Amino acid sequence: MANAPITQDVMTIPRKLPEGPMNLVGLTRDAMRDALIAHGTPEKQAKMRVGQIWQWIYQWGVRDFALMTNLSKTYRAELAETFVIEIPEVVSKQVSTDGTRKWLVRIAGGHEVEVVYIPEDSRGTLCISSQVGCTLTCSFCHTGTQKLVRNLTAGEIVGQVMMARDDLEEWPTPGDRNVETRLLSNIVLMGMGEPLYNFENVRDAMKIAMDAEGIQLSRRRITLSTSGVVPEIARTAEEIGCQLAVSFHATTDEVRDTLVPINKRWNIETLLDALRAYPKVSNSERITFEYVMLHGVNDSDEDAHRLVKLIEGIPAKINLIPFNEWPGAPYTRSSNNRIRAFSEIVYQAGYASPVRKPRGEDIMAACGQLKSATERARKSRKQIEADAGL
Repeated sequence: MANAPITQDVMTIPRKLPEGPMNLVGLTRDAMRDALIAHGTPEKQAKMRVGQIWQWIYQWGVRDFALMTNLSKTYRAELAETFVIEIPEVVSKQVSTDGTRKWLVRIAGGHEVEVVYIPEDSRGTLCISSQVGCTLTCSFCHTGTQKLVRNLTAGEIVGQVMMARDDLEEWPTPGDRNVETRLLSNIVLMGMGEPLYNFENVRDAMKIAMDAEGIQLSRRRITLSTSGVVPEIARTAEEIGCQLAVSFHATTDEVRDTLVPINKRWNIETLLDALRAYPKVSNSERITFEYVMLHGVNDSDEDAHRLVKLIEGIPAKINLIPFNEWPGAPYTRSSNNRIRAFSEIVYQAGYASPVRKPRGEDIMAACGQLKSATERARKSRKQIEADAGL
């Protein structure tokens, strides 16, 4: 059990802080206040200054201190000497035939991550990354075939949201009425990486996204997806308070050990106990179980009946995800008839069981397909199968 290939306990490349001016993006309000005081802002004014700068950065999307007109010219010049407002840089952008957008963005150290925006009739969802690469080696996931390089900082995580708002041209103009309809209305932490192995940075970034004087997303519009890092699950409710999704994908430990190797550390029973105790679980805030449909692996009627029995008593919805194939993948997608039959069993048991419509497949932007171009050191099919114990 101890030698399960789960995580290198995230001993990633040590983070060398960039030289030069400090980036304000990603700092909590308290950290920004401390930074301003350390650079000469009088303590009595610091809280007010944080409020003003915060609004410019996160409500109006302004990156130039010179434009912050409710601050004195002298103070603006002082800020510009000491600080910067920087977000990840867009390297490339692809737009799918269905309107899905995928950006490759570069972060400090020259690493790259992918960010995906999925427009729908009633909402627009941004899928963001929390790590470069991933520790988890889930055998059906393309992202998991690339080694973990490092955790993203809070600024790099919330910076993905800011970058998408830039591209969607969605920053309001100061003085304009707040428009309720948003192109970017929801965030899912379902991009590259396991968010709960980068808890503090994810928490700080989401606090910024939820702040009432900034990006102003409701906590109910943010969903964090974990493969089951049990010790951090309760913390998620207490310190972030967002919605929870779990990459479940199997109904026996034997199959889940292969599909989601973290199961060897925290098995199905342990995971479900943590989910039953999740402080925010209620009928209005159900836990989403994500279940990828793999032909002949986890898609039988028996699996569907077992799934329903396992999650008994947990307010839940089951998202069925047709497997998105990628080059070298060791699995194939379940047939439409099989997915429908599985969905019907779950639905008859009283659980919502929507089948996720694959989006952005033509640009490799669908679930489990994300991989950054610079880290494409591909594992061979043999390696992927060996990692998965196939």
